[in-house]
Amino acid sequence: MATSETTRAAARQGATAPKRGFYGWKLLGALWCIFFLNMGFPLYGGAVINSYMMHEIHMPRSIYGLGFSLLNFFVSVPAMLVAAAIIRWGARGSFLIGSGLIFCGAMWMAFVATQPWQYLVGFGVLIGSGIGFATFLPISTAVNRWFKHYRGRCMAFVLTASEFAGLLAAPLMNKLITAMSGRWRTGWEVVACMAICSGLIAYFFVKEHPADLGQEVDNGRFAGEDDARKDRGLHTTEEWTTGEVYRSFSFWMIVVGALACEYPFFFFTAHWLVYLRGLGISPANAALAQGMFSIGGVGGLIVGGILLDFIAARYTYILGLACYLVGTYLAMHASHESLFIIFTAAVLYGAAFNWTFACANTVAGNFYGAEVFPKVNGTLWVITALICSPAAVIGGILFDAYKSYRPAFELNQVICVIGMLALLFARMPKRKIVQVAGSR
Repeated sequence: MATSETTRAAARQGATAPKRGFYGWKLLGALWCIFFLNMGFPLYGGAVINSYMMHEIHMPRSIYGLGFSLLNFFVSVPAMLVAAAIIRWGARGSFLIGSGLIFCGAMWMAFVATQPWQYLVGFGVLIGSGIGFATFLPISTAVNRWFKHYRGRCMAFVLTASEFAGLLAAPLMNKLITAMSGRWRTGWEVVACMAICSGLIAYFFVKEHPADLGQEVDNGRFAGEDDARKDRGLHTTEEWTTGEVYRSFSFWMIVVGALACEYPFFFFTAHWLVYLRGLGISPANAALAQGMFSIGGVGGLIVGGILLDFIAARYTYILGLACYLVGTYLAMHASHESLFIIFTAAVLYGAAFNWTFACANTVAGNFYGAEVFPKVNGTLWVITALICSPAAVIGGILFDAYKSYRPAFELNQVICVIGMLALLFARMPKRKIVQVAGSR
């Protein structure tokens, strides 16, 4: 009798025990911190460190710029290797590889780099590869696996870490090195410590799938009829294969849209400040305009992320690209007497890039499912990186030929219009199931 009463008491206690909260919300916080640490200190903080480094390691500006070009290359182009790592070892494994590479690159810069080629290896190759393994693709994969109806908003929230990293990490690093009397190698030691922190966060807090914890996507809030009613045709109900995705017309329209997302951004970041100086804008106002770009980026992420969860992805994408068109028009009509126009153009460019970047990292999961997402999105970013990386060079060539940035801005508008037209055809695809002969 006593045993049965004990059993019933235990059952009552279990029934009243609070259920474990949805881990996806905690995961978002972990992903935000990882993104902030792995983007803010190696990239934005690294740019500050390198400006001090040039006083000790003398090099032509072309070599200095090559380091950043190499970093951009190794962040994006090896995306298929990152996708393979995610498939084999999970998003957490990719984060750990990336943190390890950032740590090695930072230690190389702190204790080895004394010549320009060593700077290129440490900053461009090692740290660039580390950022690639530890930021965009594993983060977007994790969000796609844990969320469906909240996917756009959650993706936007995590990506805001990049904007806050730009606003906070660079000034903090500058204050640190100034306090250390210009000892730039100390800055890289700090970056190495931040890489260790991000690796520890990934190891202890990143979980691959809701099922690993006995949970469901979106905490199981939308199931059965509720799921169909909430979805409104915004997400696929099937898991596609990679080959099926590559044969899908909508995927290639998404790729064109991603080109329109990346190309104007690559041009803008390389030439915006130079363009403003050419207009006679003071350094203080030019820096403020750069800050407006980051502020616009946060707003673009929030608006774009929310819209992704309520209207078709192609329309959300097109609205983001429209911000590029308006921002470019204002930039072409800016002058040193029109600071309001300059600040508005910067806000719109920041909003446009981050708005469309959130779309680009979400739509493949919406259309084709979370399982195929790493490889498919990796393919998308390899293509866009290869095609869009020369944007800064092309902008410079056009300026040299016409002694004006207007042709380069007009090219941005043309690319955006092409992207918008392509996205009109990026409808939710329907999977074609090929039946084997004789099967029913």
